[in-house]
Amino acid sequence: MTTPDRAAFSLAPTAQLRRRKLVGRIVEASMLLAAVAAVFVLGAVVWAVISRGYSAINLDFFTQTPAVFGQSGGGIANAIVGSIVIVAFATAFAVPFGILVALYTSEFAGREVRRWVGLALDMLNGMPSIVIGIFIYVLLIIGHAQSALAASVALAVIMLPLVARSTQEVLALVPNSLREASSALGISRWRTVVGVILPASLGGILTGATLAMARAAGETAPLLFTSSLTTNQVSWDPRQALQSLPIQIFEYLESPDPADHARAWAAALLLMTFVLVVSALSKLFLARQRRKLSR
Repeated sequence: MTTPDRAAFSLAPTAQLRRRKLVGRIVEASMLLAAVAAVFVLGAVVWAVISRGYSAINLDFFTQTPAVFGQSGGGIANAIVGSIVIVAFATAFAVPFGILVALYTSEFAGREVRRWVGLALDMLNGMPSIVIGIFIYVLLIIGHAQSALAASVALAVIMLPLVARSTQEVLALVPNSLREASSALGISRWRTVVGVILPASLGGILTGATLAMARAAGETAPLLFTSSLTTNQVSWDPRQALQSLPIQIFEYLESPDPADHARAWAAALLLMTFVLVVSALSKLFLARQRRKLSR
């Protein structure tokens, strides 16, 4: 009796396995190159702004107003104050309203309402800022003077979907066991939201608010329609049209004086530093919130 032949078995990689490994390495290399390119672009932008703007930064740059025609020097004190006022009022308008929208859609609204409200927020988030500026111009400026409050309303419209969407994501991370435990104790729904859900998600809500502030601080198009006819005076009155950093950068770049170009880069460096600091703080808040929710 003869023994049947056994099928040959080899540990050598087949052509299909080698092809899969090659494709995997190509995809990994592509992702690595994309990540390096993103970091390189950020580094190039930061270096360009720093190298062109650091020479114009001094004490007068932060404490003086722009020089009038024929004079040298000057600063952006009025633009700094104006940006603080405009962004502060925009934050005061957008953050509470955005949080309330997120709480309603996440904790109280039905599935259909949640879907339509989410669609409206996504569409508003994708709306070009210049369109929002024109809308606020027609709504609040025609027949009236420009003002920082109108500019704040325009920026608040831009911030609203960012705050609402980020708050919705944070509320979804809150464990349902907290809601169920509160309901088991006989606590009403709204008291559960106010006393349990909001404190557990406060860090993430602040993260979304800071990211929205960072985006609003750099918007230019809405301010052109709502608060661009300004003076060189430093004012904290939101009823007046106040200068802002984006508009000041735009005006400096339109100037034929090379010194004004350097001041524009310095103002851009200040604005970029604010955005980077706020973004870093938001990441720290978000990481802390995730660790808290995981425990």
